[in-house]
Amino acid sequence: MSLWEERVLPRLVDRVLSTGPVQQLRAATCTGLHGRVLEIGFGSGLNLPHLPAAVTSLEAVEPSDLAWGLSQQRRDEAGVPVRRVGLDGQRLDAPDAAYDAVLCTFSLCTIPDAELAVREVHRVLRPGGRLHLLEHGRSPDDRVRAWQHRLEPLQRRVAGGCHLTRDPLRLVADAGLHLEENEERYLPGPALARPWGYGYRAVATRPA
Repeated sequence: MSLWEERVLPRLVDRVLSTGPVQQLRAATCTGLHGRVLEIGFGSGLNLPHLPAAVTSLEAVEPSDLAWGLSQQRRDEAGVPVRRVGLDGQRLDAPDAAYDAVLCTFSLCTIPDAELAVREVHRVLRPGGRLHLLEHGRSPDDRVRAWQHRLEPLQRRVAGGCHLTRDPLRLVADAGLHLEENEERYLPGPALARPWGYGYRAVATRPA
């Protein structure tokens, strides 16, 4: 991991993904979470203020020590116990059917093998358990998508491996999860930001 990725990028992500409009999307994504929850890509804990009272515990997968440190105050103020349980969303250290829900926000874009990560989500969810997902990715607009393909090599170098062209809904379906809710639209911002800002908010269930 480079110095940029280790010391700068977590602070930048904390700033960029904590704006008011993004926080509103986080709140909507967290609606309906309950019981024992696993969060993949915990980051600096930006979802913690939005967890419903029905959540009894949250276990976090987060590779960045700096991001985990930045989350300290949010963890102290959280209404649920929070524990770091791993560094890699591709290999979850949990038994099958261990969680009532999995939360993943702006993380599938950077995980090297996103297909493996979503299969792991399927494995650790109990039957009937749900994945709550908030991501950016592949735009349906041809012009924007062309720019996404042009910009993706640079994006991956400067943003910790972040992809612009992944289709999170396809990843979810291919892993055997059933899509229950889906909202797609560009995130708030100028038209020039559209290659980075096509958003997906979804809930998918592991079949019983």
